[in-house]
Amino acid sequence: MELLISIITINYNNEFGLQKTIESVISQTSKKFEYIIIDGGSTDGSKASINLYKHHFSYNVSEPDQGIYHAMNKGIRVAKGKFLLFLNSGDTLSNNDVLEKIDPYLNSDDDIIYGNAAYLEPNGKVVRTYPNELSFGFFMAHNLSHQTSFIRKSLFYDLFFYNEDYKIVSDWEFFIYAICKENRPYQHVDMIICNYDVSGISSIISNHKSMNEERRQTLERYFPLFIKDYEKITILNSKRGQQFFYIKKYGFAYKILKAWMSFILLFLPKTK
Repeated sequence: MELLISIITINYNNEFGLQKTIESVISQTSKKFEYIIIDGGSTDGSKASINLYKHHFSYNVSEPDQGIYHAMNKGIRVAKGKFLLFLNSGDTLSNNDVLEKIDPYLNSDDDIIYGNAAYLEPNGKVVRTYPNELSFGFFMAHNLSHQTSFIRKSLFYDLFFYNEDYKIVSDWEFFIYAICKENRPYQHVDMIICNYDVSGISSIISNHKSMNEERRQTLERYFPLFIKDYEKITILNSKRGQQFFYIKKYGFAYKILKAWMSFILLFLPKTK
């Protein structure tokens, strides 16, 4: 019988997060999965934790790598499951029966099956519910969490593996290409798959400039006609853009802002 799920956890010097992730996986009521650990040669004690739990892993390695996506690609190459779930160190499955509940959905013809995520923000959990229908507009502003997504392994071989030249958005590139360029079938399952650790590299505000640049490179490569749209959306999603929408909620403040903008426009060339 074909193995249904491979769970891949990558880790580097995050011993506490790694232990949390491992415990959440091995506590699943369903055991119809293999578990793969790809460690980047940690020096903080992670290796000891890997050795402690090694009888739960179908494969584990601890050696230097070339970054997050190089590590994830290593996991893809050794995985034997029909679907892959990338649950990085610090992330946890939301409940002990997540894999049991998702199992029936993995018998479909869909290539990507995704659920929702609970983001572990400093002020508590924030549930992010993803839409049933994905579009180019969605990906222009957002992304799916790979921690909530069961991806058919053969899709990587049909399309491409994660782009190791990127540091932040290779999973976004893979999703937008697979869904918006190749029109691969997908399905949303309305259940929380994971608790998402927001300390990851893509969640750090100072990395957003690099993230936007990597996204631009992907659009130039695969969707060149949408570059100008992306520039506009980037402005709307910027700090100043969000401040504008916040001010717009308050009538008096918005009137002042419009008056000030009208005054400034008097000194600028007329728009066509």
